[in-house]
Amino acid sequence: MRKGVDSDVDFMTSLLVAAISAGTPLLLAALGGILSERSGVINLGTEGIMLMGAVLTCMTYIQTGSLVVALAAALLGTAMMGVLHAFLTVTLHANQTVSGLGITLFGTGLSAYLGKPSSGIPVPGKLPKLDLPWLDSVPLLGKMLAHQDVMVWASFVLVIAFHLLIYRTSWGLHLRAVGDSPGTADVMGIPVALFRYTYVIIGSMLMGLAGSYLLLAFSSSWVEGMTSGRGWIAIALIIFARWNPVRALFAAYLFGGLDALGFRIQLLGTPIPSYFLKMLPYVITILVLMYVGWKTRNRPSGQPEALGVPYLREQRH
Repeated sequence: MRKGVDSDVDFMTSLLVAAISAGTPLLLAALGGILSERSGVINLGTEGIMLMGAVLTCMTYIQTGSLVVALAAALLGTAMMGVLHAFLTVTLHANQTVSGLGITLFGTGLSAYLGKPSSGIPVPGKLPKLDLPWLDSVPLLGKMLAHQDVMVWASFVLVIAFHLLIYRTSWGLHLRAVGDSPGTADVMGIPVALFRYTYVIIGSMLMGLAGSYLLLAFSSSWVEGMTSGRGWIAIALIIFARWNPVRALFAAYLFGGLDALGFRIQLLGTPIPSYFLKMLPYVITILVLMYVGWKTRNRPSGQPEALGVPYLREQRH
């Protein structure tokens, strides 16, 4: 009996560890989307930006052998994609949805082209782990966190930092003002365009980092289309999290847990076809979004009020 209990505990622990790992790229991408949308700019280019982050990391890591340089290249390249999206939407007042979709198509195609010479070539190394053996003695939670990689811990820090930034600082107050009422923010002397450019670029860099993590933690070599729709899931998680970084953490780990659960069910030799198990996280995400939408139908959504609306200074009121 005791052996069975230990087996169940080990299964649950391994599932939670896998949930954190699988949820981390979604969390990073969702955090990037939250920052962008808090400033009033929708970025539907997440999928393409993640792919560009992954391919730039792979190419640079293979060429230089330096993980730091590879991550820097991914951040720089995806920052440029953020600049492009911000230029189209903030300066030229282009439709944000169309621009985001264009960024996704551009990133998907360019990453496939750039990644061909590196396809199948393994990167020189993995992300270093932050081993904290003193945590092993803590039941369940300790085993989940004692041997996670540095990017997981960085994501925890980012969640806390962004939560404090948005809700506890004057910069966060200005950011929310720009997203809710850019005309009022402009009257108050807040540089609306600068805020939007800044947070769209930072958001794109986080999305690129999500792609880098996907490569380094799961694949170890470039595979065309390796995000498999995770960018779109990250966009859905922003709504599920109601534009809140802490809620985004739990939402990302929920999806990561479902993804990991489907894989483990396959290992148990279930007769359920693998295609259905791979669909499970996406179906559950849709159902959860429907449920959350129904439960909160009579309450404010938390969405920035000026989200998706170009700001024309001469039209402020």
